[in-house]
Amino acid sequence: MHFAPLASLVLLMAATAASAQVPDAAPVVAAERAFAADAPSMGIAGSFNKWSVPEAIVIGGGQARRIGEAYPDGPRPADEPLLEWWPNFAGIARSGDLGFTTGGVALNGRRTGHYFTIWKRQPDGSWKWVYDGGSGASAADVPGPDSEPVILPTSSAGSASPEAAMAEVRAAEARLAERAASDQKLAHLAELAVDGRVYVAPRPPAIGARAAMEALDGWPETFRFGPAEGGGASDAGDLAWTYGPAAWTKDDTERRGHYVRLWQKRERGWVLILAQLIPAPPPTPPAGG
Repeated sequence: MHFAPLASLVLLMAATAASAQVPDAAPVVAAERAFAADAPSMGIAGSFNKWSVPEAIVIGGGQARRIGEAYPDGPRPADEPLLEWWPNFAGIARSGDLGFTTGGVALNGRRTGHYFTIWKRQPDGSWKWVYDGGSGASAADVPGPDSEPVILPTSSAGSASPEAAMAEVRAAEARLAERAASDQKLAHLAELAVDGRVYVAPRPPAIGARAAMEALDGWPETFRFGPAEGGGASDAGDLAWTYGPAAWTKDDTERRGHYVRLWQKRERGWVLILAQLIPAPPPTPPAGG
């Protein structure tokens, strides 16, 4: 009788078929590396415009702007600093249409923080980014450009559609915002995945709940988070990103900025994979103050 070998073969074929259906994040990582490789020769505006969709969003200086407004394409300034970045953490949706990378940033050779980019596969199969922003979380100890990034495991769960996914994420964000108005630390920990990451500048990224518990003490006790101003979800409804307004009080001064979040749907529901805060520049002190 050959039932045992036959059963093993069937199981092997099923496992191979299942693994073949899981997309590889390598194209997203490759796109990020190619984007970064163009910066030294093309300049910041040149490389950013080449690799983004026209409606891509950049957050900086307290504003969320389209790429053409943030980085008008034109002659490269003679004194433009050398901007370098490389992926340390990346992932892709089960549908293979949405991905992300984040990692260290260096300005003229000095590590200054972390970038975060959302990538979307285009109809021709190429990858373009739709969001780019950064955090001042320390990159001093992250692996260098020659290292391979950690890859987020692709989810086996998903929502019925991208629209359904965004509705569910909006509900999770409303819950987070309500709790954050009285205790942002508990609010974030309640939504954070066991392998989620919180970027609290100037600390290094906190990975996992234990590290996040300490890192979140570096943020104000409360936040006023507004509804998302933008974002999107994968076709499989398993990966979603959002950004929106944030306000808080620090040293008796009202501050504002943007939150940026990455969510993944798992068997227990939507969990927070990455949370960043991008502060606007502090208010200018009154003349003579």
